[in-house]
Amino acid sequence: MDRRPGPRRRRGEVRRAAEEGEITGELLEFIMAIDEYRRINERPFPSWSEVFEIVQYLGYRKVAPRAEHINTASGAEVLD
Repeated sequence: MDRRPGPRRRRGEVRRAAEEGEITGELLEFIMAIDEYRRINERPFPSWSEVFEIVQYLGYRKVAPRAEHINTASGAEVLD
């Protein structure tokens, strides 16, 4: 008698990372919003303007001046 379990679904990379505490709540909310948009609109890769709309939908607004990015090389020009 074969006692192996039936077919299982592999945990998605995002779900695994969330369960292991590697993804913050805000990042998980963003990923889920992007995924929902992709499914509803049948678009595998939303454009940057669509991503911006999703970010606004989530309630994000610019409230502070831009901070220096961690990966900016010293002396490099930063666009405003």
